[in-house]
Amino acid sequence: MHWNFLFSGCRRTAPPLSFPIFIRIFLLSLCGITTSLDIFGVALTYTTASLAAATSNSLPVITFFLAVLFRMEKVKLRTSPGIMKVSGVALCLAGAATIALYRGPFFKLLLHHHLIKSHHQQLEGHAIPSTQTWIKGVLLMLLSNITWALWLVLQGRVLKSYPSKFLLIALQCFLSTIQSFLVAVAFVRDPDEWKLGWDVKLLSIAYCGIVVSGIAFYLQSWVIEKKGPVYLAMTTPLILIFTTAASTLLFGEIISLGSVVGALLLVGGLYYVLWGKTKEEEREKAICAAIIDAEKANGGSKEDTTT
Repeated sequence: MHWNFLFSGCRRTAPPLSFPIFIRIFLLSLCGITTSLDIFGVALTYTTASLAAATSNSLPVITFFLAVLFRMEKVKLRTSPGIMKVSGVALCLAGAATIALYRGPFFKLLLHHHLIKSHHQQLEGHAIPSTQTWIKGVLLMLLSNITWALWLVLQGRVLKSYPSKFLLIALQCFLSTIQSFLVAVAFVRDPDEWKLGWDVKLLSIAYCGIVVSGIAFYLQSWVIEKKGPVYLAMTTPLILIFTTAASTLLFGEIISLGSVVGALLLVGGLYYVLWGKTKEEEREKAICAAIIDAEKANGGSKEDTTT
């Protein structure tokens, strides 16, 4: 009853879905959800989960950079917030280059036995990816973040022509399901890959569907409502810490010095951009408050002269 009422209410308030808007939503889901997640999955085969968590810190910075290109954000280089934003983008680029081009020594962890042994590790043991494979994985991971950031930026424009948020997300998820199925059919021809058993594969799919897509998205929306998007973005580096700890414990992942240094630069770039954005918003609020006070003062002086 509750869901029927919710869907009927959305249908009553939602604008008509024209064919051009449907094409925009189709391309939006293809770019942001289907392409981004598919590239992300391929990149994980070349790199590690810790690297994926590290590069996730570049997502807000890439989103800001694309918003500037699309003239949705402005950068005032003569102000301190503008300098902070540009410095954050530079640190993000330096971090990505460090992770891709510098490996450095590998850390010998005290934990020699991990809890879950994947098929790849059973065949090759604690194999260290080659330099070319590692660079390819980093580039794919950054490309995944770029397509996801592009989805975030373009979604704002689509919402102007189709402002029903609930139906927009539901339609994108539905279209992405069809797109992802067609991509899987085109690239995965082995019938054994489609079989699910009582193993880690089924557990990971259930976890992504229930926890990530269900509980995590709801908690993120709740945090944004209570504290705002900046507060949520500031917690992004915690993903790196938890992912590195879990990957090391469960899969015995090997960590290099270049990954650590690059991750620190990415986190620094993220905080610089967020810091500049916060300072810019505070400055704009102060200017608006000063204008309102000046208008009130002028209005009061005019009333005194008329009396």
